[in-house]
Amino acid sequence: MSSTRVLILGTLLDGPLHGYEVRRRLELWGAGYWANVAYGSIYHGLAKMAGEGLLAVVEHGPGGKTVYEVTDDGREEFRRQLLTYWWEIKPIVDPFQVALTFMDRLAKPDLVNAMNARLEQLRAAISSTERALEAKLAFDAPRHVDECIRLANAQLRSQLDWIETAIERVENGELP
Repeated sequence: MSSTRVLILGTLLDGPLHGYEVRRRLELWGAGYWANVAYGSIYHGLAKMAGEGLLAVVEHGPGGKTVYEVTDDGREEFRRQLLTYWWEIKPIVDPFQVALTFMDRLAKPDLVNAMNARLEQLRAAISSTERALEAKLAFDAPRHVDECIRLANAQLRSQLDWIETAIERVENGELP
């Protein structure tokens, strides 16, 4: 089960919602920063989970808005998957590691230029996650969701620390 499906089920545990409300809640939580949520997939996910019996359609509102609620099977699937996420450590897949694998294939000026560009992107991403946390706090979103943004920020900062040192090592001829 994808993390988006778990997020949808978890969001609906608070009560029936239509797709737009699910999306808004996930946006408020900053899920785009820490869960790689494709917001356009929410509507498809809702319909698919309804077809699987994890959700039930409780009403078709005005403007064609369908309201969903979690079924008992959905609650059990959410609980099962949530515990799985706590107990299993999975690798963080980052395509950047592919670039690291072949850093020796780039000319030194190209590599340093790419690393400096990444350094700036990381700084911008860190700033963005910090602004997202401030915005989330302003909307009084759940406090525990802050930790998702803090973890994403810590991962970005870790990569920033690494690349600052790595640039120096490349410039000194220690890498690659």
